[in-house]
Amino acid sequence: MKKILIADDEHKIIMTLEYAFRKAGYEVFIARDGSEVLEILKTQIPDIILLDIMMPNVDGYSTLAEIRKNEAYRSIKVIFLSAKTGDADISKGLEMGADAYVTKPYSIKKLTEQVENLIK
Repeated sequence: MKKILIADDEHKIIMTLEYAFRKAGYEVFIARDGSEVLEILKTQIPDIILLDIMMPNVDGYSTLAEIRKNEAYRSIKVIFLSAKTGDADISKGLEMGADAYVTKPYSIKKLTEQVENLIK
């Protein structure tokens, strides 16, 4: 079964994405900030992470930097899912090693298609 980790501090976004990806046949893990992402990665290696940038405690940029430093996590695809829509934000995210950058608001259908394409 494909595994996805959804990291966002907004409850409604988590609920919507969790429902959509469970329905699409994914095993779903939830984190509310970057420190929870890193805790989950100690026991689970998802195929893909949907990562918000603006989260409490440890933000998405710091989380991605930690993920990309660890050899064990090299195969994990990461999509930034953020309300930061500026060109500089998008460039920074991609330069840091995100596989894609999706701005909020987004289409669930397009997002699930993008996830599918990335993990093929």
